[in-house]
Amino acid sequence: MSLPYLVGQEPHRSPLRYSNWGRIAQYRGHLTLESGSGIGVRYIRSMFEPIVLSGGPDVAARLLDVLRGAIEAVDPRRAVRNTLGREAGMLLVGGQPVSLPRHGITVLALGKAAVAMAWGAADALEGIPVIGVAATPDPGPAPPGIEVVEGAHPSPDRRSVAAGATLMAAAGAAGPEDLVLVLISGGGSACAEAPAPGLGIEHLAGITDALLASGAPIEEINIVRRGLSLLKGGGLAAAAAPARVVTLILSDVVGNDLPTIAGGPTVPNPTGTAEALTVIEDRRLAGAAGPAVLAHLRKGSSMTAPSAGPIVVVADAATAAEGARAAAARLGIPAAVVDTRVTGEARLAGRRLADLARGPGPLMSILAGETTVAVTGSGSGVRNQEVALAAAIALDGCDGSVVASLGTDGVDGPTRAAGGVADGSTLARGRTAGLDAVAALDANDSGSYLTVVGSRLVSGPTGTNVGDVMVAWRR
Repeated sequence: MSLPYLVGQEPHRSPLRYSNWGRIAQYRGHLTLESGSGIGVRYIRSMFEPIVLSGGPDVAARLLDVLRGAIEAVDPRRAVRNTLGREAGMLLVGGQPVSLPRHGITVLALGKAAVAMAWGAADALEGIPVIGVAATPDPGPAPPGIEVVEGAHPSPDRRSVAAGATLMAAAGAAGPEDLVLVLISGGGSACAEAPAPGLGIEHLAGITDALLASGAPIEEINIVRRGLSLLKGGGLAAAAAPARVVTLILSDVVGNDLPTIAGGPTVPNPTGTAEALTVIEDRRLAGAAGPAVLAHLRKGSSMTAPSAGPIVVVADAATAAEGARAAAARLGIPAAVVDTRVTGEARLAGRRLADLARGPGPLMSILAGETTVAVTGSGSGVRNQEVALAAAIALDGCDGSVVASLGTDGVDGPTRAAGGVADGSTLARGRTAGLDAVAALDANDSGSYLTVVGSRLVSGPTGTNVGDVMVAWRR
């Protein structure tokens, strides 16, 4: 399978110069590529480190093939390329015709899949001059004319502010006859930021960290982020006005709520500072927010954004879940997608997976979504590994049942793992090593436990991000 995981090349940072407020900038650099590689992204097959299951290596291999199918289905480059088309001088965006400008297109990409999405756009726009910016926590070689700027994740830092400034400058360079193609993927909320006047990145990072630790869902977190940002809540589209704006989204938000995905850079803000204050107060985080944040939100905001142009979701968690189901079918495993809107506490999702792995119904149940962890212990509270450990506790001693929970971006919180697996033997291996699974779960330290028993899913960054995929397999 082909995944946009970049190897063998350093990130390309093109020396862009914006001029004439909307005219295509002079591309004054050149790519240094390996001999014979041509211009493009090189792909490798995503591989998982070995896992331990009671059914042996064949069971493990089949489970990992199903998870690979989920990731393959949401390849960002292919998703963007397949969404864009050209016909009779028009750009087709998900089948919707958009007139092409005479002099080229500005591409603004942000998020974990920004570079891969930019390559998908370059594929579809071959022969049309392209210039722009890709802001990402995972930099890699970009198409000619695209400047790569690195931001942070999961909390913004000074790199994120620099990335946000570069995006806003590129958007502001667009003129009334220009077309701006915005490519959004998960991770965009943190990797590009433009703090509101009177606020610094330390204010935004502080409240973001506090909201994440509280177990707040992404919808609440981005209500607050939108209230503190000049880029989110339609701010990027406002900077590009009066240029036309088209948006393609690789969604990591359950339900594909457009203002929530990366904070809705091209979508008018449906909430305001009052709603952001309510989130902070309901979560009892006024102290963590600090006086500057509270003062800004109490003052209110007067920013308005233009109505959104064409917006197309090119892939999401449901796409990944269907990819897993199709992979299972190819392996001869009866499977069904049973839920693509999983939310809530990770340990509750783990118990649900265990029930599905033991109960009647399809031999393999596939779910997708994104859980949360309210961190109360000393551990890092990583959600997919917490799902797996909670399921392992419920499956203790149960033969023939396997579960897995995978972050499709290959990253589960501040760890090198993508998620975890569990079956009826997981706790037995832990007891042999002198570990207490219930104590580890209570401490939100699932990662340490799963590492010892050989139950962590480790793939490395995949180059995509649509949330989490979960599998319950009754063998």
